[in-house]
Amino acid sequence: MMRGQALIDKLGDRLAGLRGRITPNAEMDKITWFRAGGLADALFQPADEDDLAAFLSAVPEEIPLTIVGVGSNLLVRDGGVAGFVIRLSAKGFGEAEAIGPTTIKAGAATPDKRLASVAYEAGIGGFHFYHGIPGAIGGALRMNAGANGVETRERVVEVRALDRKGNAHTLSNVDMGYAYRHSAAPSGLIFTSAVFEGSLEDKATIKAAMDAVQHHRETVQPIREKTGGSTFKNPEGTSAWKEIDKAGCRGLMIGGAQMSPMHCNFMINTGTATGYDLEYLGETVRTRVLEKSGIRLQWEIKRIGEFRPGHAVQEFLGQLL
Repeated sequence: MMRGQALIDKLGDRLAGLRGRITPNAEMDKITWFRAGGLADALFQPADEDDLAAFLSAVPEEIPLTIVGVGSNLLVRDGGVAGFVIRLSAKGFGEAEAIGPTTIKAGAATPDKRLASVAYEAGIGGFHFYHGIPGAIGGALRMNAGANGVETRERVVEVRALDRKGNAHTLSNVDMGYAYRHSAAPSGLIFTSAVFEGSLEDKATIKAAMDAVQHHRETVQPIREKTGGSTFKNPEGTSAWKEIDKAGCRGLMIGGAQMSPMHCNFMINTGTATGYDLEYLGETVRTRVLEKSGIRLQWEIKRIGEFRPGHAVQEFLGQLL
């Protein structure tokens, strides 16, 4: 695989006419909340959906493409990311507006918190939970993000997406195939926008619900740390943090990575953590929980890229498969 500028030079005229920004050897630690990880061969930030479609149709299918959002629940490995990383811009994909009495359309780069704010201003209830989710709509659509007893699947009407060739598709709620923290929509689709449905509600009631979400976050989550949010999905019948706590992993450190003493399902970079430190810590926690409770925790944080030579991390540390 060609790296960096060589990859861009090879494509040459194929990329001519694109209006978005292409950056070779992009520093992924600058755009992930963990502030760790290696370089992407190239980063493309499309100007808008048409620009993204042109890019997708121009880049040969053998070149890997990886889509990222605001980098909140993303762990990048130290060996970097092959091919192009696509990051949707706020300018081209970050608009959100009420398009009906209880309906909102939002671009995939719209912060979840912004969607909650637009809903509040329009007097549309049912979106307060987004006020406490530190991500963007594209990620929420892909992973069925939820909080405070509400999930994305309860609000989605339809989703617009582009495929690997740049063709547009519209997916219904059923097409998205939602389950807990999961969508069955094809992984190669890039979500660009979505339409959501709520209900008419008094603004004071909405504001009270948003304030409650914010208070909960500030009192139980390490929101001022370099963190990726919830590290593991909740297993059926219990909470990930309870199992992590029972396994003695609250505050556990490996290198510069630590399971938060405040909320032990949050992994934090204390300042010097590498991608390896973070992933090794996560797999150590999974191993100890499996030994203690017989539960196989599943990652909620998305991990991308290649391991640095000699620094691969095996699932459950390769011990209890």
